[in-house]
Amino acid sequence: MLREFATGVRTLGRGFAFWRTRPGVMWAGLVPAAIAFVLLAGALVALGLSLPGLVEWATPFADGWDEAWREALRVALAVVVFAAALVLAAVTFTALTLAIGEPFYERISRAVDAQLGSGAAESGGGFWRGIIDALQLLALGILTAIAMFLIGLIPVVGSTVAAVLGFLLTARLLARELTSRAFEAHGLPLAARRQLLSSRRWRVLGFGVATQACFLVPLGAIAVMPAAVAGATMLARELEQSPRA
Repeated sequence: MLREFATGVRTLGRGFAFWRTRPGVMWAGLVPAAIAFVLLAGALVALGLSLPGLVEWATPFADGWDEAWREALRVALAVVVFAAALVLAAVTFTALTLAIGEPFYERISRAVDAQLGSGAAESGGGFWRGIIDALQLLALGILTAIAMFLIGLIPVVGSTVAAVLGFLLTARLLARELTSRAFEAHGLPLAARRQLLSSRRWRVLGFGVATQACFLVPLGAIAVMPAAVAGATMLARELEQSPRA
């Protein structure tokens, strides 16, 4: 289990190492990530500025409470709402970046495949395939954010449990979406992809956790996307070639 998890983490490191081989292709992958980051950062800042007023509006029943209890409730609710928004933003960032940068990231994936000896991959489905994948990932992200919000309402332990669970679920979603491009380019149907992801779930989770952790670093979301696409292509190839676990 731990070995598989560590292998997934190292796969992202191998994606970063691809900068040495094809820096031009990787630099191009920063552009769509930067666009998506600016859009989502603006939305999060707007939410953060308006959140105190929104929480106060949503909790009129607490107006008559003791000030300490009223503020504790509203601060806790604001934290839970913003944390859920961060989960949704992480998933939305990936979906939006991949949709905007479909041609850039297809070039990275094809370059990885060519270097590893399979030749150029087939087309990954083009613009509309990217849009469909992005909408599917966004829907799953919304469900994750809702679940995280509801768990966060549990007294005492809710915020901590929601934060950990939200991080892990988001990591899993990121790995799933990032590998889907490579799987589709290799001609694998959806059922086969799910089977492969389940066969090495700890490796997939390790890759997703490493990617998600990079997203938490300031501007890390931009820097990691080209490496994440390269690493996801490598991960997809490993899952296709390894025996089922």
